[in-house]
Parts: sequence; C-alpha cells; structure tokens
Amino acid sequence: MKRILGIIGLIAGVLGWMVLSPAYCAAPVEVTVSIQPQRYFVEKIGGERVVVTVMVEPGAEPHVYDPKPRQMASLTRSKIYFALGVPFEDVWLPKFAAASPGMRVVHTEAGIQKLPMAAHDHHEERPGTGRAHYSSSPHEHHLEVLDPHIWLSPPLVMIQARHIFTALVQVDPGHRALYEQNYRKFLDELAILDLDLLRLFGEVSGRREVMVFHPAWAYFASAYGLQQTPIEIEGKEPRAANLKHLIEHARKNQVKALFVQPQFSATTAAVIAEALGSQVITADPMAFDWARNLREVAEKFKAALQQESGREPADTARGKLG
Repeated sequence: MKRILGIIGLIAGVLGWMVLSPAYCAAPVEVTVSIQPQRYFVEKIGGERVVVTVMVEPGAEPHVYDPKPRQMASLTRSKIYFALGVPFEDVWLPKFAAASPGMRVVHTEAGIQKLPMAAHDHHEERPGTGRAHYSSSPHEHHLEVLDPHIWLSPPLVMIQARHIFTALVQVDPGHRALYEQNYRKFLDELAILDLDLLRLFGEVSGRREVMVFHPAWAYFASAYGLQQTPIEIEGKEPRAANLKHLIEHARKNQVKALFVQPQFSATTAAVIAEALGSQVITADPMAFDWARNLREVAEKFKAALQQESGREPADTARGKLG
C-alpha cells in the first residue's frame, strides 16, 4: 500500500512540475512562412515551441500564389510572419499585415544581396574564395528581375537562420536557451552540409554547367562553383530565336540532362529534351526535407556533369540520374 501511495505521489509531483514549468505552461508560438523550406528552418530552431503555417502548399506555384481563406484566418493567431522575398509577397504582405495588426513581419532575406535573374550568365570567380558567382549579361540591364531563390544556398540560409532565431527570442524570451541551443546546432548542420557539397563538386572536372528549365538554382550554383543555364528568361519561356540558340549551345556541349521542378508544367521541357536527346530530371527547390533534398539534387547534378564529361558510362550515370 505504501509503495502504491509512493508511486501515486511521484506521478502527482511530476504532473505538478509539468503544469508549473514554463515549458509546459506557455502556449506554443504560432508563426507563418511563405514556403515549405522555411518551415524546415523555423522548426529546426523553434522545435516543439513553434506551430508553423505554410502559405504556399505542396505542389503550388509560388510566384502567383493566392492564399486560401483558412490561411488568412490563421494569420490572426500568428505572432510572426517570416517573409522571404518570393514574388507573391509583393502583393500579399501588406494584406497579411492588415489582417493581423499584432503580427510581426520579419524579412529573413535582409542583408542578402540578390542576384539578377538574367537571360544568360557568365562565369566569374570571387577573388580569394575559389567560389563562383554569376552576373547578368551586359544586355540584360533593363528592368532587372532579382532572383528570390536564396533558400537553396546553405551559406545564405545561415543568414536567414539568424533572423529566425532573433525573432523567436523577441516574441518568446522565456525560451531563449532552447532557441539558442537549436540555432547553434542548426548552424553546425549547415556548415557540415556546405562542406559536404563542396567536396562532392570538388570531384567534378571539366564543364560545370547545369541546364535547368526554371532558373531556381543560381545561388546553389554560385556556392559550389557551378554554372546554371536556364531555358526560361527571367522566369518566362524564351522566344523561338533564344530557344534555338540554347538548343544549339546544349548540343555543342553535349548536355545530357535538363532539370525541371515539379511545380511547373514539364511539357515544354520534354519537347526541348527530345530535341537534345537528353533526359528530363526532377530537381525540386520547394521540398520540405530541405537538407536531404539538397544532397539528392547535388548527386543528380554531379552525375549529369560526370556523364557529360565522359567520366562515367551512360548506363551508370543514368542509374544515378533517375
């Protein structure tokens, strides 16, 4: 009997601690983000302390997305909106702020110099870094469109992570220690991922050009010494003359793969790939499991580059690309 009473007392004590502890008393912090990869970043830092609503649902096209009524309703509960600079935010951020006056809007792209989303990029190397960056053609300075895909570069995600950490601490200071621990762990993971990708592409010799349909991978290419050649021009399908030039360029350089993202129709890409005799391969910039996805895309890019350089038999490369 004493043993049973002792167990009951222990359980009551634990439950009492759970009720009184700030970790259990405080309601989770509700936040909203624009795209799935941001949810990954916020949950890495916020852990179980955050509940994340994502505006652009899986499979949706982020450039022209219209939020659902239920998503607008969820904004009234959000403490923070983590903006990224994707196109639909230009129209909707003011409406989000008006719908939820108490919600803090945090621009995680702050401090990041965006690249122009140009028709053709030329390869240069950053002095002293050994990493490449890409600048616009001198013929593309009219109404310059800036590339929003900053979440695909681990070094740039480190900057975004700092903004996320700072904002969470500001709205939920009682859990600063938790956020700081998670933030530092996430930075370590980003550093390891960055080094792994540098090593992976360090094994690639010869041409380092990746042909993509939608120009989503410029920041990734910049970080790892690659060159992105897009079919679309500033996010729009090319004219016939430009398309002819791109096909001739791809044939000349024996491009074996055309990378597409699942949020866009692959019909045009399939026609182009058939003209090139190349494969159409999916590379998703919007996947939630961000780190794993970047590693998988990197392996696909590497396999395509090695096949094009003749370092691998076609059958071996085809297996990796699939």
